[in-house]
Parts: sequence; C-alpha cells; structure tokens
Amino acid sequence: MTSPTTGADKKAVIIGAGFAGIATALRLRALGYEVTLLERLGSLGGRAQVFQRGGYRHDAGPTVITAPFLFDELFELFDERLEDYLDFVPLDPFYRFHFADGSQFDYRASIEDTLTEIRRFSAEDADGYLKLLDKSKNVYDIGFKKLVHRPFTRVWDMVKQIPALLMLKCYKTVAQMVNSHLKHPLIRQAFSIHPLLVGGNPFKTTAIYTLIHYLERRWGVFFCMGGTGKLVDELGALMARQGIHIQLNADVDEIIVEQKIARGIRLSDKTIIDADIVVFGGDPETCYQQLLPQAKPRLPRIKKQYSMGLYVLYFGTKKLYPDVAHHSIWMGPRFKQLLSEIFDSKQMSEDFSLYLHRPTATDKSFAPDGCESFYVLCPVPNLQGDINWDIEAQKLRDRIIDALEETILPQLSSVIEEVFWMTPEDFANDYRSMHGAGFSIEPRLTQSAWFRFHNRDNAVNNLYFVGAGTHPGAGLPGVVSSAKVVEELLTGVEVGSGG
Repeated sequence: MTSPTTGADKKAVIIGAGFAGIATALRLRALGYEVTLLERLGSLGGRAQVFQRGGYRHDAGPTVITAPFLFDELFELFDERLEDYLDFVPLDPFYRFHFADGSQFDYRASIEDTLTEIRRFSAEDADGYLKLLDKSKNVYDIGFKKLVHRPFTRVWDMVKQIPALLMLKCYKTVAQMVNSHLKHPLIRQAFSIHPLLVGGNPFKTTAIYTLIHYLERRWGVFFCMGGTGKLVDELGALMARQGIHIQLNADVDEIIVEQKIARGIRLSDKTIIDADIVVFGGDPETCYQQLLPQAKPRLPRIKKQYSMGLYVLYFGTKKLYPDVAHHSIWMGPRFKQLLSEIFDSKQMSEDFSLYLHRPTATDKSFAPDGCESFYVLCPVPNLQGDINWDIEAQKLRDRIIDALEETILPQLSSVIEEVFWMTPEDFANDYRSMHGAGFSIEPRLTQSAWFRFHNRDNAVNNLYFVGAGTHPGAGLPGVVSSAKVVEELLTGVEVGSGG
C-alpha cells in the first residue's frame, strides 16, 4: 500500500466517477487524502453504465479489457486481491472480422493461430505481421512502459522524448506503419482498427498507438464476468471499504477558484464542498467552458480535433447465434473514404462499419434462457456535423439491422426485441461530452503527450485532470493510467507502469 503521507489531513474532490475518477479516488485515498467522489448520474461508472431492459443486460460503454494489471494495482493499493472479487476471462478470438466480400478473419489469442489465419489471405503477410508485432513491441517498450504514466506538463518533458519517438518513426500514422509491413488490403484493415478503439482515425493517428496491438499480445483481451458493470460495482465496494465518500446525482456547477487556487466546488443545489485539490474526470474543455466561468483561466492553446461520435444500438434476440464471436468487427465496403467522411467532412454515409458485442457468448446471465444480448457500436460524425438525430437515429437503426440480417444475424428482424439506442446527442447530454464526441480529442501526434490537455492546470493551482481528454488518452488503459500521472504530480515519485 502507498504510504499515506502526501495527503494526510488534506481533502480531495473528484468530479466524475468514470474509470479515471474511480482510479484517482483510490490512489488519492491510498496517499491519505480524505476523498469525495462526485457523479452527476445515478450510478458509478461514467460511460460504463448498465442498462436493464426486459430481462436483457447491456454494458453501455467499454466492453474490452486489456492490461488487466492496471485493475489489479487498484486492489493491491489496499492489500487486497482483485481475483477475490472478479473473474477476468480471456477471449479467443480477440476479434472476428467480417469483411464486405463475405470473408472472415479471426484475430486469435496465440501468434501461431493468428499467422494461420493471415496465411489464408496472404502467405507473404505472415512474415510481415511478425515484423509489425516486433515494431509494436518497440513502441510499447517506450510509449507504454516509460511514457504513458509520466506527466507531460512542461514542453521539456516532450522534447526529451523526441529522439525515441523519431527512432520509432512515430511521426508516421498507424495506417502507414501497418501498410509498410502488410500488403493484403483486408489484413491491412484488420490491423489498422486499433485507433478507432480510442477515438482516432488510423490514417491520422500517430503510430505511437500501434502499442495497443502489443498490449493485447502481451496481456490478452478479457471479459469481466458480470460485465464492465460488475467491475464498476466491485471498485465501488472497494472505495466504500476505504471510506471514500461517494455522492451520486451530484451535478457540479462551478469549481471555486480564489487567487488562482482551486478551493472546492459548488453543486447545482448550491452546496459547497471545500477541498485542497480538485480533480476533474470529464472532458477538459467542458470544464474550462462550463465550470470555470469566474476564474477565466487561459484555455490551453491546442487545435482541438475531436474524435468521432458514436451511435450505439442495444437489443436482445429471441434466438441464439452461437456462431457469432464475443467481439466482432463488421467491415463495410469502404474503409479510408468512410473514415474521412466521419472525421473530416462529418457527413453521414450510406455505408458503415460496426463493432458488435455479444456478451452472451461468454456470460449467459446477460439474457433470458434461449436469448442473446447485443450491442452495436457504429462510428458516426460528432455534433460538429449537421445531422438531425431525431430522424437519422431510426433510419440508421433500420439500416444496421438490415445489414446484420443479410450477413451474420439471419432472421434478425423477426427475433429482435427491446431495441433502444444512444446518439452523440446523448453523449453530450449525459456525459457532458464536448461535441458529443465518443473519446474526447483525437489521438493525433499534435494532440498527444504535452500537446494534449495537461493533467495539471497551468493557470489554476491545485486543479488536475484525468480521463480520455488528457494525457495519456482514451481507452481503459489510458484513463486508468491518467490517475497514476496525477499521483506522480502530487508526490514527485514516479509510479511504475506495471506492464
């Protein structure tokens, strides 16, 4: 357990009880802080809410767990063991790809099985994959093990890393890195999708994010039995055991700043909570625009390109689909052009690509007997695009159901039930997400590390940031690691990556 000296007799208020806020609450409690965690929704988890409809359960947000040691660490802070409370089950395949030409590719848990799958498409790409994996490991050794959990609050912190980043060719994009090793167009697509898991266009995202591939290889892809909601519940119980004060339905109106020092927060019901430090666990620009009206701090000068929006379709089926994998990537006929329309021109396209989650492949408790639970994630333009979601949401629902019925979910329209969805407007309203973006700002090179929103504010003392919009970025490993960055900023002691 961390020695509780740094925060002894000090109070910390954390705004937002997503995974970043929860991880920060636990780390600050281990440092001795008296911690209050505030969440404007009615349950913990932030975007990791749980929906119950007609006997079906749906994880609302993240469904893929990589780097499981990051969650082990949170229990180990208090001399507890995660496995006493949670069961992380390894998945194989990691993902099943369904391409527009009807072919299928399984990205498998073992390298040899993955190579066998690749050889069905291109024998030459088997060797190329091994070279890509080696390059991914090199990026991981620098980008994840040495940089992810370190602060980038000074430009010098970034300058020091330039030689390593140049050596690893991180000025290239993920697509450029992948395409330099793989030749078959469909295999290129399969190994370029990782940036989309953190809100990036692989044709614009820095090659630093090829580390995600090795992260999966090194640790595997897991599902938490009971779902991500179960993980949130057990972390909530851990916080309760450690005396962290949790307030739900607590909407923060303002961060109180006096003489450029954050002194606490004011809730919408006018309640004031004093604090020695304030940590914001949501979209940083939301904080600057909505919660700091009096302080008027200098908004970080960053050209903010925001991630795509997400349309998420939830439904159950009165029919089993045993041949559908736990995680499926359903690829449309276009790849680069579709992503350009979503990210750049912000237009709705007639075609789409989808991520399909079938938790009942692993955990039958998500649906009644003889039924399946599904969640479909469709990348769409964020709210900077001129899209009428009152009209387009229903139309997109119908098009997705038709497309899945024609391919991997036959008879879907006759067995589907309990259908509902979320659009970028829901992300903006429920999560205060800027522009309804699914993952805050994009992970471009010019929006990474020092160029991202800083974990400690430059103008307001005692104000810190965790979550997808700050360093190191989106995705469960990123947001959980952002809590380590804040811990180092407070203690001056480097917190290891654990990986």
